[in-house]
Amino acid sequence: MMNRRRVLRTGCLWLAGMAVSRIGWGMDKSDVVEISMRTDPSGSHVFFDPIGLLVRPGQRVRWVNEGPDVHTTTAYHPDNSQHPLRIPAAAIPWDSGYLVNPGDQFEVRLTIEGVYDYYCTPHEMAGMVGRIIVASTAGTPSNSFDPYPDDPGNPLWKKLPDATLRNFPEVESILNKGEISTH
Repeated sequence: MMNRRRVLRTGCLWLAGMAVSRIGWGMDKSDVVEISMRTDPSGSHVFFDPIGLLVRPGQRVRWVNEGPDVHTTTAYHPDNSQHPLRIPAAAIPWDSGYLVNPGDQFEVRLTIEGVYDYYCTPHEMAGMVGRIIVASTAGTPSNSFDPYPDDPGNPLWKKLPDATLRNFPEVESILNKGEISTH
């Protein structure tokens, strides 16, 4: 005969198991989205593809160097060469370091909702940038994710190149389409 304590413990374990299975729901290999780091055949155009992406909190993003150039994926953050903060303030900035060979990869898990702007260190001046929006619901209003303004009054601010600023896809477009391809 089960006593009251055993019934409660069994019930709590069952509820905990249900919670864990719900948290893990939808989080499998499809939980990883890939962004290619590319150079066109002539070598005159470098880009991330897709350049704009909508992901869920906790989803993993993997960048893959498609070669032949060296690339990085680096968050816009003062910790990365004094760049302006263009990721959520509570988010952890990343820098992949140089991905030298075709097939080299770097991955992050984005958990804080907001706009994440990033760049390729050797190709920032050429406008090789991307934008990821992390949102828990597809119907999130675009005004919830205002891009981070450049702030020349901030001593850590570094002006972004014009080619860079022109290449960021609009927040509204990413929220509406889910993915903005380079081509």
